[in-house]
Amino acid sequence: MTQIENRQIARDSLFLMADLRIDGMDGEYRIKVRNLSAGGMMGEGGLQVVRGTLVAVNIRNVGWISGTIAWVQENRFGVAFTEEIDPKLARSAAAPVADDKPNFVRTYEAQYSPATPESRNLRKL
Repeated sequence: MTQIENRQIARDSLFLMADLRIDGMDGEYRIKVRNLSAGGMMGEGGLQVVRGTLVAVNIRNVGWISGTIAWVQENRFGVAFTEEIDPKLARSAAAPVADDKPNFVRTYEAQYSPATPESRNLRKL
């Protein structure tokens, strides 16, 4: 596929945070994903990358996907993925963390006991 043909692939403009690993370097870098397609993405961050560098990107609800830096312009860069992804997954709500504790539970007493003079002075939220 030529560079002109690549520009015709539908891209989904969005803003989400992702983690980026650069081949040969330790650690992960937090980047902004500006647009996403099945074959690649545009990222933005305060790191120096070079065209042709191998990278891996952790995209929400997609996971780690490997790719190559395709272009660099100031603090923005393009990543061409080695395998196609479903970009709509990244737009889905983040998967909930498994937790058997509810966020808020009213005790039995709070729900069913009659109001006392002391409880009447409490502020309701």
